[in-house]
Amino acid sequence: MEISKNIAARKKHTAWNKPAISSLKKKRHVSESAIQAFLYLCGIISIFTTLGIVFELGKEAWLFFGDPNISVIDFLTGTEWQPKIGKFGVLPLVTSTFITSIIAMCVALPLGLTTAVYLSEYATPKTRSILKPILEILAGVPTVVYGYFALTFMTPLLRGFFGSDTVDVYNMASAGLVMGIMILPLISSMSEDALRAVPGSLREAAYGLGATRLETTVQVVIPAALSGLVAAFIIGVSRAVGETMIVAVAAGSGPNFTFNPFEAAETMTGYIARISGGDLSYNTPDYNSIFAIGLLLFLVTLVLNILSRAVSRRFREVYE
Repeated sequence: MEISKNIAARKKHTAWNKPAISSLKKKRHVSESAIQAFLYLCGIISIFTTLGIVFELGKEAWLFFGDPNISVIDFLTGTEWQPKIGKFGVLPLVTSTFITSIIAMCVALPLGLTTAVYLSEYATPKTRSILKPILEILAGVPTVVYGYFALTFMTPLLRGFFGSDTVDVYNMASAGLVMGIMILPLISSMSEDALRAVPGSLREAAYGLGATRLETTVQVVIPAALSGLVAAFIIGVSRAVGETMIVAVAAGSGPNFTFNPFEAAETMTGYIARISGGDLSYNTPDYNSIFAIGLLLFLVTLVLNILSRAVSRRFREVYE
């Protein structure tokens, strides 16, 4: 009898409090709604800004490819870029862009990953609080300063090591090396976030099985954070491909279809910076070519970002 009375009282208590609980869930503060609306507006603005950039690039690039003497196939496969004589093969600009980016990633990836591993797995909180701000100072240095650092420090260093006859005054190697230093904070910061996101229970389980800290880091933590590490690497490549001032100052200002990193060669962004600052008439092939190259550069970075998201989804580990 008492049990049935307790059950009835519990049901009555639940029914009594149910409207209050449901009304509490539906209640929303005005400030929360305003913040949500503001964030939604920012997202809409970002989307329309991107669409506007694509529209303007496409509109101006259409004028370039509308010239009967210019074809898309010749533009993408040609090995000579001489607009003055009607040669519009973009491969010299593309190859130099990727060579400098590859050199930059050869510097930024190992240094950034090892720095992230140290800050995440080995450094004490006090050491991390000192080293992280010092490392992030590199991200605040203007890129034009990096460019002149490459020209006045890195180039003489390479010429002294490999010889003046081998290394040109303007070369892709010095620009790529300094670009790697510039990207280092981005790679290390994103990689550290990915490593610290790995649950501590995985580390404790590895220690419980007798693994050392190095074995735990290499065989457990890094594989578990692989999706974040790959995403950091691809985003770093996108940052290197889009860099302008370092290559404009240190890599050279003449298109050169070469795979020798010690020679001067102009990148896509360097060409855009040089031509946009010149005295060119509107709707000429020279002027319109910067928008065609800009559209190609946008597509390259877009593909890299899509690849980054796909890799992150493919290798993402979900822990509960």
